[in-house]
Amino acid sequence: MPQLSLHTSIGDLTVSEEDLAIVALDWGWGRDQAPTPLLRRAVEQLHAYFDGTLTRFDLPLTPQGTAYRRHVWRALCDIPHGVTVSYGRLASIVGGSARSVGQAVGANPVPVIIPCHRVLGGGSVGGYSGGDGLDTKRRLLALELGDACLPTGRRTVRRPPAVLHGA
Repeated sequence: MPQLSLHTSIGDLTVSEEDLAIVALDWGWGRDQAPTPLLRRAVEQLHAYFDGTLTRFDLPLTPQGTAYRRHVWRALCDIPHGVTVSYGRLASIVGGSARSVGQAVGANPVPVIIPCHRVLGGGSVGGYSGGDGLDTKRRLLALELGDACLPTGRRTVRRPPAVLHGA
């Protein structure tokens, strides 16, 4: 499986491709580097995102997971840059419970590109399974929401003017 790595403000990331689509984004530097056209495009878009000039990724994605998880991940891609939503609100949109949504979000194999960091717990930042955990989630939210909105501890992130589907 071709992979390509890059340095970012949240650490080294490795993007993986299979059958001409992105299937994973992992923390750390990949052992084998294979700069395919799609992986080069993904790295360019990730650099633009971290530079603050890209707000929506335009890449073919085929993450592996159950039908429900893929449904949740598609919904995550609909959350606009700079907007957050709670696990409960996302559950009301996609079906299921806040817990089932949380499990699907936590299993996201393509974080950042599929923006699972935009989902918050009720009254808190919630969890994050990638990178350095909550510190990484806070840094991604700060990148999108601005440093004034950087969450600390269990304080709630200040909501931007728009919140997904008015919730």
